[in-house]
Amino acid sequence: MLIDLRLNDHLKLRKQHPCGSYEWTVTRLGADIGLECKGCGRRVMLTRRELAKRLKANLTVHEEEHEQKTDT
Repeated sequence: MLIDLRLNDHLKLRKQHPCGSYEWTVTRLGADIGLECKGCGRRVMLTRRELAKRLKANLTVHEEEHEQKTDT
């Protein structure tokens, strides 16, 4: 399953970063996904597959998703 991500999406991962934060921001899209820790600013690169395993929730609400939820 491929994840629908956009730049600057706010993600929550399953495991805590050593700084104590669970929240990350998407900084790069491609074969690898660039993430920046919201707690300490550390940047990491993960493959899409690895990110799919670690991802708990996408905290960003996009306009299209919001419109679909209100229509039904």
